[in-house]
Amino acid sequence: MSKIPVIAIFDVGKTNKKLFLFDEQYHIVFQKSARFTETVDEDGYPCENLESLRQSVFDSLKEVLLLEAFNIKAINFSAYGASFVFINEQGNPLTPLYNYLKPFPEKFSEQFYNSYGGQIKISHQTASPVLGSLNSGLQLYRLKQEQPAIFKQLKYALHLPQYLSFLISGKMCSDITSIGCHTLLWDFKKQQYHQWVHDERILQKLAPIAHGEAASKIEYLQHHMQVGCGLHDSSAALIPYLLNFHEPFVLISTGTWSISLNPFNTTPLTAAELMQDCLCYLSYKGIPVKAARLFAGNEHEQQLKRIAAHFNQTPLYYRQAGFDIDILQKIKINETDTFDYSILKESVFAKRNLALFSTGAEAYHQLILDIVRQQCISTGLVIKDSSIRRIFVDGGFSNNAIFMNLLALHFPGVEVYAASMAQATAAGAALAIHTAWNTKPIPGDIIELKYFSANHVSLI
Repeated sequence: MSKIPVIAIFDVGKTNKKLFLFDEQYHIVFQKSARFTETVDEDGYPCENLESLRQSVFDSLKEVLLLEAFNIKAINFSAYGASFVFINEQGNPLTPLYNYLKPFPEKFSEQFYNSYGGQIKISHQTASPVLGSLNSGLQLYRLKQEQPAIFKQLKYALHLPQYLSFLISGKMCSDITSIGCHTLLWDFKKQQYHQWVHDERILQKLAPIAHGEAASKIEYLQHHMQVGCGLHDSSAALIPYLLNFHEPFVLISTGTWSISLNPFNTTPLTAAELMQDCLCYLSYKGIPVKAARLFAGNEHEQQLKRIAAHFNQTPLYYRQAGFDIDILQKIKINETDTFDYSILKESVFAKRNLALFSTGAEAYHQLILDIVRQQCISTGLVIKDSSIRRIFVDGGFSNNAIFMNLLALHFPGVEVYAASMAQATAAGAALAIHTAWNTKPIPGDIIELKYFSANHVSLI
């Protein structure tokens, strides 16, 4: 029996590390996952166990190469952004993989922004909110200031997806989706590295940029295959939608963060939008994608625990809750509190008194209503000035009937769909290098859509 041609995708999240094999129709035919215990950096701050991750890539790839059923034609990688691996001439890491949540020293922040025109100016030029270590370019700046001896040894700073690719291909490169992910490195108007990257002599520490659709042919353990350069996970998740839908749309990718992505809005970011956590990504083809972030998934998890504890029920009970129009009408009648939903970084529901709700179902519906109200403001920031006809929601909230129905109510002039696609981030990384390994056309049915109508009593 002939082997099935497949592509292997390593999808590395902060919590779960996954390996998928996709066949030529982009069906998942094999998968495995792993979780690693964090280690700490030299300051005692939690960080990724880079050595465990590195060894896992080699071990997992060796495992699937031995599977008799599959012929691995290609490999690609998707991983979380804002994370640099600093490597020397021999390709060995010089430091831990610093956590992007690690506090950034105020003295270096002031020094940096004072040197280059202030926060507003450089944020506007780089389409990046001020996010401390989440601006990965500042991690390089900090390394130069704080550890000059290490900086001198540095051959290249590789974003995590490109480091993983390097482990297999042996080639060091930079990828535009990682560079364009709130790094402060890229001047979106000039479409090149920002001037500060040149002034600080950091440019020579960044590997040459590789095209997102490119792959290089290698031999690994006596197997010939194509290897992609890796992609930032949020940008990878957008690829299946860009390839399947051509009328203007917004994708709300939901997880810990709820990120609204609009590839059809080309208007420059304003200072006000930057203050509300808007930014621009770069697609795998180098095209700016206007985006807005909301910490909605995290809020949902924290407040769900509070509700479950108060009403002595399990969180699973609420995860399976259906949309109840009567409960929502009752909530609207009883609502007397007034909150400023435009303050997107604060949880509205956290301020609510759970004793005012007669049931857990009421409290949970209120939680989702509060989240959707903030979601609408966030998504509205990227819809503005563009002719959007459809909103697709993928990830955790796409399976939440209350969220989806309320979102449809708040966008009555737009078609709202829950999009179901198995592992969109991993599939996007596979689709990016489709022509390098797959001889068949891209299927037109890889995304399942469920339409949600706004034909309910108005609750807005």
